[in-house]
Amino acid sequence: MTNRPTLDASNIHADIRTKTSQYHSETVNTVIQAVANNPAVVVGMSINPAVKKARKLLEAQGLNVTYLEFGGYTNQWRKRLAIKMWSGWPTFPQVFVNGMLVGGASDLQKLIQANTLKTLL
Repeated sequence: MTNRPTLDASNIHADIRTKTSQYHSETVNTVIQAVANNPAVVVGMSINPAVKKARKLLEAQGLNVTYLEFGGYTNQWRKRLAIKMWSGWPTFPQVFVNGMLVGGASDLQKLIQANTLKTLL
């Protein structure tokens, strides 16, 4: 498997390098801290039914879920973009279990059905 390429910092002009490296860094750091300090984290947005599904699936497994919501479909999209850039996951929700990104709601459901989520707990 090849890694998703990212632009090397040496190929970003010095005048904008700080701007690119700090793009919504406070939002990304909030997610990083939550993932590091909680067994189950769902990062999502309001009105998205998949977010609610992921939370319910984790709660049904007996996990306390930390939920981070970043706006809805029409607002806070830049913060969500920064999170996507950090994780590499293109959609919401983003589900983390014991520090590991497991995907979205349907990916989580597959792990539960395959009885492999327990290996992460």
